[in-house]
Amino acid sequence: MAIPGQCPGLPRMHIASGEPRLLDLPTIPREHNVSNDVSNDVNNNVSNAVNNYDYDLLVIGAGSGGVRAARMAAGFGARVAIVENRYMGGTCVNVGCVPKKLYVYAAEYGKGFKDARGFGWRTDWHNDKPRFDWATLRDNKKTEISRLNAIYRRMLDGAGAQVFDGHARIIDAHTVAIGGARYSAEKLLIATGGWPHIPDFPGSEYALTSNEIFDLDHFPERLVIVGGGYIAVEFAGIFNGLGAHTTQLYRGPLFLRGFDADVRAHAAQEIARSGVDLRFEVNVESIRPGKGGLHLTLTDGTTLQADAVLYATGRKPNLEGLGLENVDVRLNQHGAIEVDEQYRTSEPSIFALGDVTGGLELTPVALAEGMAFARRQFGALEQAVDYDFIPTAVFCQPNIGTVGFTEEAARERFKDITLFKTTFRALKHTLSGRDEKTFMKLIVDTATDRVVGVHMVGADAGEIIQGIAIALRAGATKAMFDSTIGIHPTTAEEFVTLREPWRGD
Repeated sequence: MAIPGQCPGLPRMHIASGEPRLLDLPTIPREHNVSNDVSNDVNNNVSNAVNNYDYDLLVIGAGSGGVRAARMAAGFGARVAIVENRYMGGTCVNVGCVPKKLYVYAAEYGKGFKDARGFGWRTDWHNDKPRFDWATLRDNKKTEISRLNAIYRRMLDGAGAQVFDGHARIIDAHTVAIGGARYSAEKLLIATGGWPHIPDFPGSEYALTSNEIFDLDHFPERLVIVGGGYIAVEFAGIFNGLGAHTTQLYRGPLFLRGFDADVRAHAAQEIARSGVDLRFEVNVESIRPGKGGLHLTLTDGTTLQADAVLYATGRKPNLEGLGLENVDVRLNQHGAIEVDEQYRTSEPSIFALGDVTGGLELTPVALAEGMAFARRQFGALEQAVDYDFIPTAVFCQPNIGTVGFTEEAARERFKDITLFKTTFRALKHTLSGRDEKTFMKLIVDTATDRVVGVHMVGADAGEIIQGIAIALRAGATKAMFDSTIGIHPTTAEEFVTLREPWRGD
């Protein structure tokens, strides 16, 4: 996931101090014992805390970061409680990463049936076309998510954490109200994540968000998606692949702001080629219900009809009703909680991590932050999260995978860079007949030969870039890439066979 206005893999520093170490070879964080004075100051002696509070740690929000922090802290012997008012696992498990990826798999089958013809396969369906059943996908997804919800609860129970189902409201720096009861804790951790935001405009009440789109009663044959970030792009690919007439609107000149310019351009070309009606520099003026569905009036004077309208125009920290007015927790200009390197807020006993702090809104980042928090606060171990070279993927079709600097950011950061690019048709599609091109790009700091950015648009890009991210974090040079023997025939081998620098189109 890339955050609008930010280069993927580069930290948007939400901590109070510290500059990213993007030029130095990354150092691997090592756990070590915190000195006694720091340990006493930070941990405040868990055994003493037991005598003064109901819990050593009370976590608000059972999403990825909150659950990881609660489990780890409990494993260190802390008395832990965690509160959730919706569903175990948070956004990722319930209305984010997991169901999204399941729906991406479903969408890819539509193309797969067509691809199979070039390999000799024939279908027995009427008119040689398979039929998609929305209810089957939706309900099977619900079953899987329920299974994962139960696993999260069992993991917390197994760790010894007390789980509360209900809404938590902060009363003071050490007290939380849950229903009609109040509980105290030495430390409070806010991990409530983000929430979709729909701007106010005439008819905005008819728009859906990513929270609702997975569980519609009926499949929308005509879907309009508004937004240009990864969520909008992914859902455009999903519903286009499932057979809906999909239109994506974005107010800017090109979507996926913050990604490498070549990636953005290539993705737009391939997504449009796949059948999505992409429209840039246009927005929705109003929505009204009418005969035949929803009627949209656009800012360019045109109109659209749709069965559903999905708004994916941004998310905000989920802080409503949390009771922050009762404590000294400062928010930044974007409404996110300000924290320092230890995830401590301006209220010394209250901490926050994950999407609610406005940093990199990625599940693995929240997991890493939750682990780092628990280790430091309750395990007397120091292991900071390294925000450099964080890989990310967009599960559009074809996929986007990226790690490190974009070309634009690299030109600002380094004196001189060397680029390596390639665009080609994957071997599979020489028989499938699909007119889809893969794009790959390496960015090298010329002075050191270090590879500082790797970008890909193509099948399995996320899987490929995950491995390459390890190499970049280890400081791999272009010479190391060149000396690596590729696996043939694969798409990934192209990254180690790029020999000639790109000289311009």
